[in-house]
Amino acid sequence: MKKAKKNNDKFHVSKLVIFFVFFLFFVLVIRISYLCLVNYKVGESTIAAFIKRRNTEEEVIIPNRGTIYDSKGEVLATDVSSYTLLAYLSEKRVDASGNKDYVEDIDYTSTKLSEVLNVEANNIKDILQNGKDNNKYQVEFGSIGKGISEITKEEIDNLNLQGIDFIKDIKRYYPNGDFASYILGYTVNKEAEENSIITGELGTEEYFNDKLTGKLGYVTYEKDKYGYRIANGREYIKPAVNGEDIYLTLDSNIEMFTESAVKKAQEQSEAEWVLLLVMDAKTGKILGYSSTPSFDPNLRNMTSYIDPLVGYSYEPGSTMKVFSYMCAIDSGKYNGEDTYESGSKTYTSEVDDSTVTISDWNKKGWGRLSYDQGFALSSNIAVANLVETTINKRELRSCYEDYGFGKKTGFTLEREEKGSIDFNYQVEVATAGYGQGITTTPIQHLEALSIIANDGEMLKPYIIDKIVDNDKKETIYLGKKESLGTKVNKSTTDKMKELMRSVITGTNENSTGYAYYMDGYDLIGKTGTAQIFDYKHNKYMTGQSDYIYSFSGLFPGDDPNIIVYAAIRRPKDTTNYIAPMIKEVEENITKYLNITEKGKDKQEIKVSSYYNKDINNIKSFLEQSNINVLVLGNGDKIIDQYPSIGTTIYEDDLVILKTNSDTYLMPNLINMSYKEVDNVFRLLNIEYTLEGNGYVYEQNIEEGNLIDTSVIIKLRPKY
Repeated sequence: MKKAKKNNDKFHVSKLVIFFVFFLFFVLVIRISYLCLVNYKVGESTIAAFIKRRNTEEEVIIPNRGTIYDSKGEVLATDVSSYTLLAYLSEKRVDASGNKDYVEDIDYTSTKLSEVLNVEANNIKDILQNGKDNNKYQVEFGSIGKGISEITKEEIDNLNLQGIDFIKDIKRYYPNGDFASYILGYTVNKEAEENSIITGELGTEEYFNDKLTGKLGYVTYEKDKYGYRIANGREYIKPAVNGEDIYLTLDSNIEMFTESAVKKAQEQSEAEWVLLLVMDAKTGKILGYSSTPSFDPNLRNMTSYIDPLVGYSYEPGSTMKVFSYMCAIDSGKYNGEDTYESGSKTYTSEVDDSTVTISDWNKKGWGRLSYDQGFALSSNIAVANLVETTINKRELRSCYEDYGFGKKTGFTLEREEKGSIDFNYQVEVATAGYGQGITTTPIQHLEALSIIANDGEMLKPYIIDKIVDNDKKETIYLGKKESLGTKVNKSTTDKMKELMRSVITGTNENSTGYAYYMDGYDLIGKTGTAQIFDYKHNKYMTGQSDYIYSFSGLFPGDDPNIIVYAAIRRPKDTTNYIAPMIKEVEENITKYLNITEKGKDKQEIKVSSYYNKDINNIKSFLEQSNINVLVLGNGDKIIDQYPSIGTTIYEDDLVILKTNSDTYLMPNLINMSYKEVDNVFRLLNIEYTLEGNGYVYEQNIEEGNLIDTSVIIKLRPKY
């Protein structure tokens, strides 16, 4: 009996074991199936993705970043390709056809590369041999092989050297260097999906980064065991969407005028900063803007990341008298012939019995003055009386707000400040009337000054002329004049023009704008001198030059076309550094606009196709229409041209015609613009170096000579 029971127990245990093993096997199969088909990780990918990648490859297609142009189509920021040379040394490397794809003959390769790169062959040989001796798979060539241009790369490609390859690098290039830097901004290369993406971090590059960047594309293809693409294999391509091109309202010539004037003022004054703005008074277009300290976007050597145009808010000083007077005049209660006693004025505190005295910059005053005279002499007491007898605190604040102060303009640059126009007690109202105790930004002054230029209508400043989808060849955004409404009556702006003219052209040499006068020019404006508040010590600075000096101006005075605003902080002494700056820019802009104004009295011509036509016939036809013609080469037929077909040109514009010539000699480039020079050498397919900005005044190869050395072109402002 015991034996039978024992056998029965053994049989029972065996069934359990079998069931348990079967159950584990079933669970294991389910688990393996799940891991293999759904969620197994190989590295950081699922097994499905891993298997897919064993047979296919996905490459990201980087879109071209949009180009930034000035209003006339001159390139201000663009992408350029450069290459890094490398050599494969591993004898295991083969190409898609199984042929050797590594440097086998080091001597031959070194000699050939040295001829193109203009270096000693031994320098290249040492790098290759050292890499070979150390069993390196590949080597680069240090500074010798970096930053290689497209032309040099093509020369090396044409050598058909075994085992030589390139790494392509796209970088942002600013051809004018330190030029409109804060408006343009700069970019950095950021890693995204194992690719370097150019990203804007300041200025237009930052604000419109999404439009400039475009969208990534990719290509997926089958590959063999060596990782090479299989010929005629399956392939899927999602094209990249290139970035959109942005045209700014900046005029490069006017920008050069402002840059030149600002740099002179900075050098002479040794100020903490200087800025100068130029705006089209009738549209709101920003035509020029320069400030210091500036930077070269190619080098990103900035000392401040704050754009003064929108990022600086400071006490404006007496330039605010333009707007406190304008408010008083528009109230209908202003009488410029009424008089007051200049000098000083004392206020009793509304909180306790203490007193506060304010005074004119000439503390003794000028005796009894009319309010019109008080404006020309920049009298603080005149304003203090106006905001007490003619308008009140509420009306002044309402006017300031209506003129755009105390709020952002919405200008297309990041980190815009709104300033502050808070004031409560009567003494604060008085000081606010002459620009103390409140803060404003430069862009706000341009916006508010447009009221005077447009008979009471305020315009919004803008910097984007248009945005173009280059792939679709269509304009997707067009900048235009934007009215912010009528703020005052025309009679008020007529009176303000009269008062602002008296600052510049008045007979009283005590007028604060006397230094801005020039015979033959009609500038109207207002000067400003503001104390600098030291927030660290909670008091105003008291040094001899611890001020922000500023100027608001318009010209010509009767019907202004141009608005200028300038400011300078803490120059080395009390010399007027702004007046020469304003006068230089006014003179240059006036001449420039008179010389190159298009479409008024000049014949308009549409460029047609001149390809394969007789050079003499086309040249004669264009010259009869008063078009300047530059012929490249001595051939009889035209093989290339500038401008392109369909472009509208005017009398005195330039057309460049390239002929079917065997030899091209150096043309005369004197007085040509950067854009014209660039197109000459583009047609000739010749690299060149530019020094300076503006128009050509010197070329290192004389007209009529062979171009047998590096071309260097020097430019400077025309006026």
